[in-house]
Amino acid sequence: MTKAVRVHQVGGPEVLTYEDVEVGPPGNGEVRIRQHAVGLNFIDVYFRTGLYKAPGLPFIAGNEAAGEVLAVGPGVTNFHPGDRVAYYSNLGGYASERVIPADKLVKLPDHITYEQGAVLMLKGLTVWYLLHKTFKVEQGHRVLIHAAAGGIGLLACQWARALGAHVIGTVGSKAKADLALANGCDHVILYNEENFVERVKQISRGELCDVVYDGVGKTTFPGSLSCLRPRGLFVSFGNASGPVPPFPLAELNNHGSLFATRPKLNDYVGTRKELLEGADTLFAAVINGKLHVPINHAYALKDAAKAHIDLESRATTGAAILRP
Repeated sequence: MTKAVRVHQVGGPEVLTYEDVEVGPPGNGEVRIRQHAVGLNFIDVYFRTGLYKAPGLPFIAGNEAAGEVLAVGPGVTNFHPGDRVAYYSNLGGYASERVIPADKLVKLPDHITYEQGAVLMLKGLTVWYLLHKTFKVEQGHRVLIHAAAGGIGLLACQWARALGAHVIGTVGSKAKADLALANGCDHVILYNEENFVERVKQISRGELCDVVYDGVGKTTFPGSLSCLRPRGLFVSFGNASGPVPPFPLAELNNHGSLFATRPKLNDYVGTRKELLEGADTLFAAVINGKLHVPINHAYALKDAAKAHIDLESRATTGAAILRP
């Protein structure tokens, strides 16, 4: 038996149940791992509340983690007991041990800790595809990043700055503004005190942004569209405040022939080649000093409900983990 956090019915943080579960031996193409750190993400909330549909009930929450290989199943030749590994995979993460397909795993470089690995696989790979694939950020681009002091936001600000972009971020408090400025933001907008659209116009002297990265959703829409230059790209990749409401395509025309996309990580790491490309690029950015990955909050796995309460109340900044 091992410990895990399961959801028997969707709902509030109270539905996260810490309990014993059976973990069998790894089957063909599978690996059993002992997890040292589990990443905490808003997508975990979406699955818990039912906004995103799990395959069935009950399910083990969590989508990224890092640990060591305990055993490998038949046909697995590229991983061995003792290997340090990390992964992103829908559900199953909130556990002390688990079995997972080997093709979901990547090996952790020696210079990256389990804690860093646990928060890099979903958050880091998300930032990789957003800045390198969805829109290729380059020298001279002006980018707007909402929730700039969040787990994805802090990494995105750092990496966009390293790529030569002019970075504008929105945050909810002065403390978060200081954090965003220390992590690559050139300008920070306090969205509770300022009109972020007007501030973007002021900061850019009316030139607006090449791309807006919006993981907030409902409360920043349609303002995000008004921050884009003609033919700019609106990237809606999350729903922290609720989903973006349906809108007529003519709105994109009205704001200057804009483009809009709603990407997800699965479609950018759908093949083993893509996963390794993303992980290699990401780990290199950390090792080379372009990305710093501090862990700002750590909770015991049994306290997952408290972690979700803090996450939903915007009490967290940067990366947070659960410790099995």
